[in-house]
Formats: sequence, structure tokens, C-alpha cells
Amino acid sequence: MTLVFIQPGKPTQNAYIEAFNARVREELLNANSFRTIQQEQETTDRWLTSHNANHTHSALGDRTPEEFLRLYETTPPPQKPVAA
Repeated sequence: MTLVFIQPGKPTQNAYIEAFNARVREELLNANSFRTIQQEQETTDRWLTSHNANHTHSALGDRTPEEFLRLYETTPPPQKPVAA
């Protein structure tokens, strides 16, 4: 894996991450104050669960990530037993 950095002052080169960072800042960090790391972790876990389970995303056809994933989940074929 090779890290590739965007050019300074060019957030459009990484628009998905920039949009996600803005949402995290607005909905999580600016909306809450934390006294401890544990409190921050618990609040972040709740926000992330809600974000993935309840929040629709226009990039996913106005579906939640969980709804989108269910469209593409498949059941693996049964395994044949290995002859002894």
C-alpha cells in the first residue's frame, strides 16, 4: 500500500473524506463536549452506529449503509465435505 497525499488546498481531490470529516465535525464533535476519553468513545460509537443504521446517504441511492449492504450480501455456497 502506498500513501498518496492530496495537494495542499485541493480538498476536491478527496471529496468523500472531506464531506465525511465535515459531517463528523458538525454532528459529533461540535454537538458534544467530552470530559473523558471513555465518554468520547461511547458517544462516538453511538453516533457511528446511528450514522450507519439510520442515516440515509445520497451516494448510496438514499439508503442507509446497512440497507445498501443487504442488496449485495450473498450466502456462500455450501462446502463439500472433504473425503477422509
